[in-house]
Amino acid sequence: MNLTFPEAEADEAALAAGQALFRQPTDFLKGVVAMDGLPPGDRLEICFAGRSNVGKSSLINALTGRRGLARASNTPGRTQEINFFTGGGDAHYLVDLPGYGFAKAPVAVVASWQRLMKAYLSGRPNLRRAFVLIDARHGVKPVDEEILSLLDTSAVTFQAVLTKADKVKEKDREAALATTRAALAKHPAAFPELIVTSSETGQGIDVLRAVIAGLE
Repeated sequence: MNLTFPEAEADEAALAAGQALFRQPTDFLKGVVAMDGLPPGDRLEICFAGRSNVGKSSLINALTGRRGLARASNTPGRTQEINFFTGGGDAHYLVDLPGYGFAKAPVAVVASWQRLMKAYLSGRPNLRRAFVLIDARHGVKPVDEEILSLLDTSAVTFQAVLTKADKVKEKDREAALATTRAALAKHPAAFPELIVTSSETGQGIDVLRAVIAGLE
């Protein structure tokens, strides 16, 4: 069995800590379109990145138990802001980054928010971990490699979160995981565990909560 990038697990204490953290309200704080609009870096911060329509909004809503907290869109690339949420009794910021790839927006607009995202990832010292969402059906795509390489050069630890696991047939599961593991192995900033999730069934959401609660 390939033990590189195993699926993350959590014991009862970690699961309980995750439940307690996300039992506290998560609220929208602000949308940011320029670096000078960022809130003070006075608390632990985590962010979520992923290509357009990977299921990022659905995952954030499932994670926080707040349907509609993060707005999903049928139009790829609609979110053009960095959206900040306060959570855990104001213990942390949860940050929703703009989706990348296949954005149906003017080229200049796409370039502008991509620059903002790169500036954020490179210049936010309180950012403890980036969770990079990967569609479990397709694995790491070329469009993902740019953000993974940026996280490497920014020295930001990132952890891959596979989404839409319920859409993967059992017979295809190991092959999909193997291709993702092979891609992640090329990136020194990759945290050496995967989190496999489904916002539809709730698979892996408790583990993701536990991982976030364990960050310092």
